[in-house]
Amino acid sequence: MKKLFSLLVVLALVFSMSAALAEGAQTLVIGATPSPHAEILEFIKDDLAALGYNLEIMEFTEYPLPNPALADGEIAANYFQHIPYLNAYNVTVDADKALIPAIGVHYEPYAVYPGKTKTMEELQDGAVITITNDPSNETRALLLLQEAGLISLPEGATVDQPYTVMDIENPRGFDIREVDASQLPATLSDADISVINGNFALGAGLSPATDSIFMEAADSEAGKIYTNYVVVRPEDQDAQWVQDLRSVICSEKVRDYILSNPEYQGGVIPAFTVE
Repeated sequence: MKKLFSLLVVLALVFSMSAALAEGAQTLVIGATPSPHAEILEFIKDDLAALGYNLEIMEFTEYPLPNPALADGEIAANYFQHIPYLNAYNVTVDADKALIPAIGVHYEPYAVYPGKTKTMEELQDGAVITITNDPSNETRALLLLQEAGLISLPEGATVDQPYTVMDIENPRGFDIREVDASQLPATLSDADISVINGNFALGAGLSPATDSIFMEAADSEAGKIYTNYVVVRPEDQDAQWVQDLRSVICSEKVRDYILSNPEYQGGVIPAFTVE
């Protein structure tokens, strides 16, 4: 009985200390798309807690939502986007709503996935191809289709210019359909092929390394351009919590987690160097 009483006292002390620590912790609410962004944040929760932060992850499944939520102060930061997407957002809002990249974390290769057609060689003229409908990622998808030899964009086309299916040369008459990025995996049963954003591919159980039939090269220029960042409001760029978050997320521990995760193989590549 005395041992049981002692154990209960110890547990009570542990719980009271945990509650006190939690009460004094600074809460950070970070918005993220589910995979791999929210998963990586979940992985560093304890490390942030050790630095005095209570991390809350708000998951978003649609790209247009996290930036307005951050600009309006509903969250402290978001983690889901690359610089071209952020730039495309910033030009649509007033200066006081603009956001800045703070921490470059990882790169997700864009890839073409088979639907009704299983290989690029079997693709017939007039085939249905689905791509994302948001401007920066649509340009990226079209550039990938051009790299695969399926279409042509205007000479000198770059990621800095927004292109749509109206701007392409399409001699084989492909039926290219623009779809919300989150819905692209669901189109595979109806489309011949689909160009799917890395995070939504992973979320649907697709591996860029093993399931795709054409993919951006991991060591390509795209790896630098399309690095996914933690994004913050300008007034927070030098905040202590941003520095602490950087030290935790750009760590050897996170690098090892990304590279050893079997679900990420070839689909999530660390973009930071460990100091």
